[in-house]
Amino acid sequence: MATLSLTSASNIARPVDKDAGLTDAQRSWRTASLAMISIRVIQGFIYWGGGSRRFIYAPSKLNPDAPTWMANKFQTAMPGALFGTDHLISFMLHHFWLLYIGVILFSSAELIVGAMLMAGLMTRAAALVSIGFSVLLMAMFGWQGATCIDEWTMAACNLAMGATLLLGGSGAYSIDNVLIRRDPALAGKRWFRWTAGSLPLPIKDIAFRKLALAVLGFVLVFNFGTYSYYRGSVVTPFHGGPVSPTKHHLTVSDARFLPDGSVRFHVYLDAGTPEAPVHVVAADLLDASNQPVAHYDDAALSALPNAAFANDYAYNKFAPGPIGIRAPMGAAASVTLPPPASAAALRARSLRLTEVDGRTFSARLDVAVTD
Repeated sequence: MATLSLTSASNIARPVDKDAGLTDAQRSWRTASLAMISIRVIQGFIYWGGGSRRFIYAPSKLNPDAPTWMANKFQTAMPGALFGTDHLISFMLHHFWLLYIGVILFSSAELIVGAMLMAGLMTRAAALVSIGFSVLLMAMFGWQGATCIDEWTMAACNLAMGATLLLGGSGAYSIDNVLIRRDPALAGKRWFRWTAGSLPLPIKDIAFRKLALAVLGFVLVFNFGTYSYYRGSVVTPFHGGPVSPTKHHLTVSDARFLPDGSVRFHVYLDAGTPEAPVHVVAADLLDASNQPVAHYDDAALSALPNAAFANDYAYNKFAPGPIGIRAPMGAAASVTLPPPASAAALRARSLRLTEVDGRTFSARLDVAVTD
């Protein structure tokens, strides 16, 4: 910045540069610090916003009895989650207190890390935690997005922003800067240089270059790799992903006759948008020639009692709906159909479910077994 000073000889105003005593490297560092303020503040606001919504503005997200309880959102992510996080989600959904504590801790961490980034407090440490958030969220929710890769795009940008702050720190207008001004001895402490952000990392230029390239490599491999897996368009043509975020898919298994003639099967809604439930409007028992020998229409399925549904999870559930059987994303259950009226149904060899858009999903039907 420049200020004005009057010379005693000529009374002519001329600028005096306060940064004139800085080296080129120091001036470049200050410029970069000022340039990254918006990245730091917005990255912090994103995570602070996630935590504050749950604790302050929409506390129902932390209420297990509310339909907006976070467990429902986690369950919608389970079908397409990567790196084993689907099994982690399933385990937590079966253990309420572990799930509840995990949601509270994650939300608290988002709130704290977001505030630290916005304020520029221990910026590099906060940025490292935000990188972990981005990786976890991309692994869990990155496949979702009915119109585009919504969750992936946000997590990919956050990962790059966190990596930038990890390397560059907070710089100007930060609590890190205030701390080092009040206690200049902190400048000589390696732990402070590595966790805070008001000074460059305490390593040589060549080492910093290698670190920066390693971080860049991780960001590129992770972002490009997940994008290619979810949608292609990197080394393969665009595709809908291994798990479709738009079309519902039902995996039907363990279909069998029970001794009383009723039919039990397991069904899992393992693809589709979480914005709309699936509606199963028909169930058919088919013989060896794939000809229907028993039919349950939408009215019959809507009339099923709640006892006919043994849901795997306590949150998103299969249940009778206004048109057949209704289920939100990630629901899984064992469903029991009443015994068919016709004795010809005993020739059935497979079960077929039809959802409201006309797609069908089938499973082999086992012969009667003892319950």
